[in-house]
Amino acid sequence: MSKFKKKKGGGQPAISTASLPDIVFMLLFFFMVTTVMREVTLKVEVKRPKATEVNKLERKSLVSYIYIGEPKQMYQGQYGSADRIQLNDAFATKRDIIQFVEAEREQRDPAEVPLMTFSFKVDEEAKMGIVTDVKQELRKANALKINYSTYKTDDIFKDQ
Repeated sequence: MSKFKKKKGGGQPAISTASLPDIVFMLLFFFMVTTVMREVTLKVEVKRPKATEVNKLERKSLVSYIYIGEPKQMYQGQYGSADRIQLNDAFATKRDIIQFVEAEREQRDPAEVPLMTFSFKVDEEAKMGIVTDVKQELRKANALKINYSTYKTDDIFKDQ
């Protein structure tokens, strides 16, 4: 008769790496789908003010941004240091706002046009005169739904 021997120290079986490429491609696909590329290169300094009463926008795809602030250092030689308006990737004047509104409306579905919001991202040190001028031009273009972008803070007087 033969003797049965008990294996000593058999250890753990090797981990299969056959599914590793599938996992890598799945992660790559996930990050490609969820990553949002920056749409606008800021040419103005925008340090948004703090606020206590803040509401989050529901559909950010229907928001068009208007940036107002002092041009960044690299652009000050050409544009000066006074507050400027930036629409998409270019500096603009208040006369360009109506064309900007029309171009943004043309990019949207006609059913979504009444839901569009124009959001101001204004530097906290910017003069209100330029903001008022932009608001007047938006009124002329019948773009009446606007908001101001801010940072939420629990206590507005905490930082002072």
